[in-house]
Amino acid sequence: MDLILVGYGKMNRLVEQLAVERGHRVVRIIRSPADWSDGWTPGLVAIDFSVPGAVLENLDRLMTAGIPAVIGTTGWYDRLEQARRRVEAADVGAVYGANFSLGVAAFYGIVAAAAAALPPACYDAFIVEAHHRHKRDAPSGTAKRLAAILAEAGHQHTVASVRAGALPGTHSVGFDSEADTVTLTHAARSRRGFAEGALAAAQWILGKRGWHEFAEVREAGGGKGASK
Repeated sequence: MDLILVGYGKMNRLVEQLAVERGHRVVRIIRSPADWSDGWTPGLVAIDFSVPGAVLENLDRLMTAGIPAVIGTTGWYDRLEQARRRVEAADVGAVYGANFSLGVAAFYGIVAAAAAALPPACYDAFIVEAHHRHKRDAPSGTAKRLAAILAEAGHQHTVASVRAGALPGTHSVGFDSEADTVTLTHAARSRRGFAEGALAAAQWILGKRGWHEFAEVREAGGGKGASK
């Protein structure tokens, strides 16, 4: 698999490391608009871990070139509908996700099951998320997805965000009643799981068309690995 890395912060540096370990090639790194050019070869996939303000412009360039995209950048979801329309008009594939950890994808399902099992009339729900001090968006995209899951099950909820130190990301969802408290937690030990998920999504989107969420990759078995 030949990759274009859009943005070259901590996440895409780790994606590059894992990609090389697994026999993939990074053919270009986009650090600034000056790094874009013509002459793309067939079979490329782009992985975008850049900044929220650049996502739509990056997506436009990729769709024009016919290059499928994996978008791991967060903090831009108020423009999801714009992005979806651009991808569908280009007839190219793209995957986005608030969190590319395969463990978090499973965590969503666990929280949904708990939210359905614990009646909102008896339990107050809450979300606490903690990330490193450099994370720009708060609440995190993952916390917003968890909030949507709770809302779909009829739970009112509160969300608290912590930004401190070098935390890679912890999300806790709680259900509290007069009788007991149920707490579910996903804690990332490193960014490696996110990078592995992004590579799995890049392999999965090759040859596909349309706008997809990362959950589809896991449900289809695309998260079993990102080997050559």
